[in-house]
Amino acid sequence: MLTPRERWLAVLRRETPDRVPMDYWATPEATDRLLRYLDCSTEWDAMRRLQIDRVVLLAPRYIGPPLKPGYDLWGCRFENVDYGTGAYAECVEHPLATYTTIEEIEANYTWPTADWFDYASLPEQIAGKEDYPVQGGGSQPFLIYKDLRGMQQAYLDLIENPELVHYCLDRMFDFCYEDTVRIYETLPGRIDLSMVAEDFGGQERLLFSRRHILEFLLPRMKRMMDLAHESGVYVYFHSDGAIRQVIPDLIEAGIDILNPIQWRCRGMERDGLKRDFGDRVILHGGVDNQHTLPFGSVDDVRAEVRYNIEVMGAGGGYILAPCHNIQAISPPENVVALYKAGLEYGKIS
Repeated sequence: MLTPRERWLAVLRRETPDRVPMDYWATPEATDRLLRYLDCSTEWDAMRRLQIDRVVLLAPRYIGPPLKPGYDLWGCRFENVDYGTGAYAECVEHPLATYTTIEEIEANYTWPTADWFDYASLPEQIAGKEDYPVQGGGSQPFLIYKDLRGMQQAYLDLIENPELVHYCLDRMFDFCYEDTVRIYETLPGRIDLSMVAEDFGGQERLLFSRRHILEFLLPRMKRMMDLAHESGVYVYFHSDGAIRQVIPDLIEAGIDILNPIQWRCRGMERDGLKRDFGDRVILHGGVDNQHTLPFGSVDDVRAEVRYNIEVMGAGGGYILAPCHNIQAISPPENVVALYKAGLEYGKIS
């Protein structure tokens, strides 16, 4: 048997592993429910029991200026919004919302730097998990830009204030680049994946025009991808939703993994993605958490896992996982069924 890390690397190198790798994404509430169901004391106990090839996520320790309660390092304030079975932190205060010029921002706002973080603690975060793939570094600045400016204004800025968007994204991508360099330097040769992400899609279509993606985001994302590849690191790209229109652009820029394959979104049919892109990018995800995991039966989950492995895993190039965070409404029986079916149908003879 291969280790989880060896299994991931075999798929990424287009080699044949012993079985399809399996990853895990879930909200804290869903994980707590799973732990109670399995009678496990920690998340990693559950990962090992279910034989999930979970990615170890690294993050340097914040040592910068003291943060006010509820605020992040960007100066955004968050409040937990309850949705019935859990809560998400939503940004309620946008520190750049009132500024109209670059000069105002430069005079009144302090951008975070990599000096605000301690990277010496990174090796200990891998301790005891040496056999698992490791993810560190990467970027997702437009998500932060929406918090800095407010969501509506952030999208309007693409048309009304393009110079402001370019300025802010340059500052944020520069921070992400330096942060990633320091992570790579702290753990040379040990980082397997960096997530270079942006949420481009909604349920039916792109959230941006393709022109804006190509102008504002993809060139800066490519810089991050090039850094990863120069360091021997694979690029893990995440975007929710219906993004088929820009998948060729993303592949040309350098993504290695496409996540999360929300196949109920328009244009994201699994067979079509495999047919058109499966020889150029690894497909990751694909187990539906809009209907199948929360509302389907155990047999529905097993059937979907089998279909995903047969279609997206044909000839290799697939990592089994939910198509985003499993929600607490999903019965733990369905979650367990996902991974048991993965073990059963994912074996490669």
